[in-house]
Parts: sequence; structure tokens; C-alpha cells
Amino acid sequence: MTEQRSSAPPSSSPLLSTAPVDDVALLAAALQAAERLRKAIGQVVVGQEEVLEAMLVTLLARGHALLVGVPGLAKTLLVSSLAQALDLEFGRIQFTPDLLPADITGTDVLQESDGDRKLRFLPGPLFHNIILGDEINRTPPKTQAALLQAMQEREVTMGVNTHRLPTPFQVFATRNPIEQEGTYPLPEAQRDRFMLEIVVNYPSEAEELEIAARSTSELSSPITSVVSREELLAICELVPRVPITQEAIAYAVAAARRTRPEDEDAPEAVRQFVRYGAGPRGSQSLVLAAKARAVLGGRAAADLDDIHAMLAPTLRHRLVLSYRAEAEGVDVLDVLQSVSKSLR
Repeated sequence: MTEQRSSAPPSSSPLLSTAPVDDVALLAAALQAAERLRKAIGQVVVGQEEVLEAMLVTLLARGHALLVGVPGLAKTLLVSSLAQALDLEFGRIQFTPDLLPADITGTDVLQESDGDRKLRFLPGPLFHNIILGDEINRTPPKTQAALLQAMQEREVTMGVNTHRLPTPFQVFATRNPIEQEGTYPLPEAQRDRFMLEIVVNYPSEAEELEIAARSTSELSSPITSVVSREELLAICELVPRVPITQEAIAYAVAAARRTRPEDEDAPEAVRQFVRYGAGPRGSQSLVLAAKARAVLGGRAAADLDDIHAMLAPTLRHRLVLSYRAEAEGVDVLDVLQSVSKSLR
């Protein structure tokens, strides 16, 4: 699927017939694969359809996601079930205050064989395909920083040697928003590496009734693989090739720029309540997430609707609010709404 040419009208959407036949077939396969994943995970997780949809966007875009919600909302179950449905290696890191960087990345050990000594690298839990970082804000920034190279470059450097992480490699970290004691704020560089921040809300009454009935009865059968690694990688490679209108790209860039207080077009709410706005990685992630959302919907091109849908999950964790915002009860969504209104 080729990118839209700049000579085309900015608001026009590329037609499906302009895409190579292989990409058209792959788009149909992506739609079917997403439906199989939803069905398989729905066998063990009740509700949370919007959360799962955002996780699938992250998966196809090869990004990382931060899941924010109180305990008991199936965040861990969602991530582990996704790994099982994809037949990928699942690694879990329980972040605690005493966790060290080497406990995550691995370490070099001195090995002696036949009188010869040499260093051997023992990989840590980071060397899996799908990583669950449980309660990531419970470990100090020094340990959190061990994830920076892994999440951005998908490799780990130990001493003078660099070790490649497996493909695919994606981090889904959880954060409890209500407990502050014994926690550490995520550094801005760490938050910026998460493509999406996914808010996990309480289930509805009907869903909670089903959860109570299902979880207290006989154990359900384990999830079987419904999408192969090869199929997943092929779909992931399709996402960057999906065209997107120039109008949508311009909107994504403008939205990211208007979250910065120093920008001349920033709305008044941003100037008053934001200390630091989203960087270029924010607009990049917004465009890529929009493309992944289009693929999930079986559409051959991404447009403004996809940008609007992914705006809050992509940008809200990249904004640093001022003390004035906290004092006046202004949250990130209020600021992003003012940014959206300024773009109309």
C-alpha cells in the first residue's frame, strides 16, 4: 500500500483499488485476525472492549502502552491473554522499590570452563515478546530508566556488548492512579516512550454480575493461539504502508504543537495550565495509531476520524500540568478538549 502523493487533494482518501493486491488480501486478513483475538480474549475477560481495542492498536503499531486503573480490573489478565492468543513468549516484571536494573535486563556472569574464564550474559525477564510491567511507578527512576533503550531501540547494552530483544517486543505497563505512598513519578522520557495511555474503568453492573458468576464457577479452558507470529508480523508491516490524508497529518501535528505553552497558536488553557507539552514523538505516535486503527477496522486508509479517536490516548500522558492546574481542578482531558476546540 503506497503513501498518498502530495499532488492529491489534501482531504481526499486513497481508494482501496489503488493498493497492491497482496496488501488488500493482508488488510482482509488483519480484519479477521482482530476478530479472532477479540473472541478468544472475550472468553476469559468480561467487557473492557475499548481497552482491548486500544491494546490491539498498540500491538499493530508496534508500540508500548500504559494501562492506568485501580486494582482488580483485569489489566494483567488482558495482557497475558493477548500473549497466549498470539502464542508469544510472555514475561512479567513485578516492579518493587528494591528492584535493580539488572533484575530486568539481565547481567554478565563470570563462567569458568576447562580453566578458561569468560563473561556470559544471562538475559533477564525483558527478553520476551510481550512484557507486563506490573505497577511500574513502584520502582525508582533509576530502575525505570533500564527500559528506555529497550522500548526505543529494542535492544539492551550490557558493558560493551549490545543484545537484541526478540521480535516482536512490546511493553504493557500498569499503574495504579489512587495509591501515592511508596510510588515514584514516571520520568517524562519514560512516559514519552509509551505510545498510548489506556484508562481502564470499572465494568458495568451487568458485566460485574457476569464476572462474579464466571470467576467463581469452574475454571475456564486456557486460551489457544488464534493468530500466528508470522501473520502478526506481516500485519504490523502493513500498518506503516497504510495511506493517510494530508489533512489528518496536518491535524495531528497541529494538535501536538498546540499542547506546548510557547506555541503561538496554543489555546489559553494550555498557556495557563501546561508546563510542558507533547514533543514530536507525540504527533508521530498519533499518526501511526490512526493507521493501526484503520487496519483494525478493515479500512484501506486512515482519516480525521481515526486521529480524533486516538488523540486523547496518545497525548494525555505526554502533558505535564502546572501546580495551578492541580489547584484549580483542571485535568489533562480539559486541556485536550480546549486544543480540539481551537482546531475546529
